[in-house]
Amino acid sequence: MPPTATPDALPTRISTAILNMLLPHHRTTEQAPTSAGRFPHQLRQIADFVRDDAPVTFTLPGFPCKSPNPTKVLGHLPDQGERLSLGFLNTLCTEIERIHPPGARLVVCSDGHAFGDLIRVPDEHIDAYADELRTLIGQLGLTRLSVFDLRDVFGDLPHDTKRAHLHKSYAPALDALRAEVRADDNTLALYRGITRFLVEDTADHSGTRSALQRECRQRAYGVIQRSRAWGDLIADHHPRSVRLSIHPQPVGAHKFGIRLMDAPDAWTTPWHSAALRRTDGTWTLMPRAKAAELGRLIDYDGRPSHFDQG
Repeated sequence: MPPTATPDALPTRISTAILNMLLPHHRTTEQAPTSAGRFPHQLRQIADFVRDDAPVTFTLPGFPCKSPNPTKVLGHLPDQGERLSLGFLNTLCTEIERIHPPGARLVVCSDGHAFGDLIRVPDEHIDAYADELRTLIGQLGLTRLSVFDLRDVFGDLPHDTKRAHLHKSYAPALDALRAEVRADDNTLALYRGITRFLVEDTADHSGTRSALQRECRQRAYGVIQRSRAWGDLIADHHPRSVRLSIHPQPVGAHKFGIRLMDAPDAWTTPWHSAALRRTDGTWTLMPRAKAAELGRLIDYDGRPSHFDQG
């Protein structure tokens, strides 16, 4: 008699195929190619959705707000970088339908309010950015995407009160985080990456660079605390979701790092840069000042959008 397939054979096969669709976009600092089998946590999560014949749900913390440094970005509202990134995420969810008919959906967990005070961005700019994300999703017909932010949790409470609730309920202790940075290479890399962004995003510091670096190192701990808190809150509100990350993640981590667009640096995101269309029609991200040297500024809907080398 022929062998009987195990009940989990089909969900495992489909979840592996879905993960193989994500692997080309894996955001990691590791160089060696990898395989779906090295992501057992994500395979189990996706297989649960497949087994239930339900859409795979991804959550992606990110899209917080634009950098406050005008040499890096075109303004405080989403532009072509966000349009392309959101379109990519929606297309990825659509393509999953080919192998899993219920498809997939992705919740953009806009985290600007979680640490707006630490990154020195006004709350009204963060509100405007998240509101524009929702508008773009509707205008572009990105039906697989939605946006979730602190307003969905705490309503109209003052922003400082929301942050205080978030921190008190979920943030790790500072001493424990400092110890983790000292002991874990991946957390150390995250700490250094966030410190670098904070230094780069500070456009109006009047003191010495060493003083700025010391201050940003302290703020980086706070950003990581709030980011961890935001991640735990998301897990409470979307408990079954497959967690994606805009930060580089090691192979096999519980968070799957995903690259939204081509960029020379694994840490670059649309909200820390401007989009440049190359002469061959492909897109990349880079600081606004550098993009301005390489291409001409293009407006969209009456606002600066991107640069074009054509």
